[in-house]
Amino acid sequence: MANSRRAGGDRVFWLLLSFACAFALWEAAGRFRLSAAFPPFSDTVMAFLRMAADGSLAKAYLSTSQPLIIGFAICGVVGVGFGVWMGLSRTVEWLSVPVFVILQAAPMAAVVPLVTYIYGIGLTSKVLAVVVLAAPVIVMNSYKGIRNTNSSLIQMCRAFLGTRTQVVVKIILPHAAAMIFAGLRLGLAMGFIGVVIAELLITPTGIGDLITYHSSVADFPEMFAAVGSIILIAAVTIHALERLERRLFPPESRGS
Repeated sequence: MANSRRAGGDRVFWLLLSFACAFALWEAAGRFRLSAAFPPFSDTVMAFLRMAADGSLAKAYLSTSQPLIIGFAICGVVGVGFGVWMGLSRTVEWLSVPVFVILQAAPMAAVVPLVTYIYGIGLTSKVLAVVVLAAPVIVMNSYKGIRNTNSSLIQMCRAFLGTRTQVVVKIILPHAAAMIFAGLRLGLAMGFIGVVIAELLITPTGIGDLITYHSSVADFPEMFAAVGSIILIAAVTIHALERLERRLFPPESRGS
């Protein structure tokens, strides 16, 4: 117990030290004016506080969260469902796996402008941008979770005269739950990327509007504050889901 607490304290210390060093280097680079477009860390923090106080950040994230939540919800239901179907059906696996392998490997951000040409600059395009980036990760993780189920557990269930439904519900899905959850976590990370790309390329709204506007008027501390805020929110959200994953699933089910 004492060793684990000491190890945890050491990790926190080195984490804080690494952040302090990075921010100090940022401050020094900004003070030396390596570039007029690179503000010091202190100016960026003050800009962040100003934007938080005047409500512009809250308003931006209210707009950004809408396509992100809708797109991730679609991926969570349809993506997981299709991935499970792929894992359970050899025919669907044979037809679909090559497509999703290509989608997962391809630079899908390049597809976002095509989505704009087809569906315009409204909410639909932004939701599709999130889906296009997040769905391949979620589908493939769900599929791999189903396919990597311990075959001995399935054989044991069948030896006790378990039905196909019982095998799926009581053995396969619980065993695949950790990988499915990991896929959702990684899919959400891709969803953050998708929604920011959509707001920068499709139509400047939400956090993308803040980044575009402040860069156009050379308010670089505000621009860096907007960029840093989306990085911070995404990192905190993904880290929280990772900690939840560790609490919910044992290391062996997570492939650790």
